Amino acid sequence: MRTTKTPGSSAGSTDNGTLPPTAVFELLAHDRRRYILQYLSQKVGAVSLSELTEQIAIWEDKPTYDQYERILTGLHHQQLPKLGDAGIIRYDVDAETITLLETVDQLTPYLQLAMPDDLAMSDESDDT
Repeated sequence: MRTTKTPGSSAGSTDNGTLPPTAVFELLAHDRRRYILQYLSQKVGAVSLSELTEQIAIWEDKPTYDQYERILTGLHHQQLPKLGDAGIIRYDVDAETITLLETVDQLTPYLQLAMPDDLAMSDESDDT
């Protein structure tokens, strides 16, 4: 199983495992990283990369094959490694799964402020 860096090996965390404020805001600065965290926080266990990519495409209101591929490439090469390096997620490259780690609790209050209300509720309303 090949994964990104292990939690705690991040250059962005302090010795006690907390993220400095600049790292928190940097991680939440990109829309897709916020989408990733929002979606994973609503799920239990590992989520497939394809499932996550499809949901982001829907949220961005561009669910075409080309947009799906662009999102998938960006997630794989940029957004997921950045969150993995910070110890927020575990990204299993071989299995193409993403698991949210407990360290996300440091970002949760800020994520709740940053996410639009309609996006936060959209995944829950699909189940009705």
